[in-house]
Amino acid sequence: MTASRIQRWALTLAAYECTIVYKKGSLNGNADGLSRLPLKTNVEKTPTPGDTILLMEHLATTPVDAKQIQKWTRKDTILSLVLRYILNGWPSKCPGEDIRPYYIRKNELCSEDGCILWGRRVIIPQPGREAMLNELHQGHPGITRMKSLARSYIWWPGMDNDLELTVINCYSCQENRKLPAEAPLHPWEYPSHPWSRIPIDFAGPFMNKSFLIMVDAYSKWIDIHVMNSTTSEATMAKLQQTFETHGLCDLIISDNGAAFTSKEFDDYVKSNGIEHRTSVPWHPASNGCADRAVQSFKEARYEENQRRNCPGKVEPFSFQPQTTTGLAPSELLMKRKLKSRLDLVFSKYREASSHGRDNKNKNIITTRNL
Repeated sequence: MTASRIQRWALTLAAYECTIVYKKGSLNGNADGLSRLPLKTNVEKTPTPGDTILLMEHLATTPVDAKQIQKWTRKDTILSLVLRYILNGWPSKCPGEDIRPYYIRKNELCSEDGCILWGRRVIIPQPGREAMLNELHQGHPGITRMKSLARSYIWWPGMDNDLELTVINCYSCQENRKLPAEAPLHPWEYPSHPWSRIPIDFAGPFMNKSFLIMVDAYSKWIDIHVMNSTTSEATMAKLQQTFETHGLCDLIISDNGAAFTSKEFDDYVKSNGIEHRTSVPWHPASNGCADRAVQSFKEARYEENQRRNCPGKVEPFSFQPQTTTGLAPSELLMKRKLKSRLDLVFSKYREASSHGRDNKNKNIITTRNL
């Protein structure tokens, strides 16, 4: 295999199991005779890049004008008849339902240069309405502004409906439109007495812990329990601790978490005569009292963690006046104001006040003995 061509073939066929045998050309009869006798055909030439048409589009840059409207009016069956009635007089009765929108406005219609006008507005024939809708929709102004603009220039029967459909069927308008206004939430009625309605919720995992937040809707008193587990059993245990201190409530509000919707939790509240309601799914505002308490708790604990304060410090929620009631939660729930570290600045005053009350009590006792 001295010929280079044969060597190339051998390299190409090396991947296959075959035997190469030399055969004289006179003995090679495998060639197809038809492939050696092609017919003459006209082969289409591929156009050069300069002659290739990549895009063909007709741009309708000419706006709709009065001359075009005049031509459309003459060709339109209904408007040509209306134009004749305007020039020659209207019949005593409406000749058909197609003419009725114009017949009821017959005293307000006029013609100018072959165009029909309703007041100062030009009536657009059917062939030009789509072009006018596209012209009015430039910039996607919305339904209201499109109607306001159109009513200054043009009119045809059902124009307002066509304008609305144009905006509704526009993908850009629907994609960028504002969300519909949300219906105002109906607020919960203010409870008639303390510890009546108790919204509850979990906070966390927050700072590697979970917390059960309980709020008295009347006084805004907040009870906070550290939770090692958020199961129904653990939740009921914390509720029982709170109820042993403040008594049973009338109503519990919670979300739809597994701990609050289990059969065990349902049996627990029913056995204690407590009504249980759940908030609307995906609407935490329906249990806004608990949601706001969770937010306040997280803000206070985050600030405490940042300052690395003593973890045993008393939570400030019980003695801070609330904006909704104007009083501290302890004053409404316990009928007394709890002592805080701020009261230490009045130590002398409190001692004097306490001494005065003791003297007053002594006088009362002395008087009674007399």
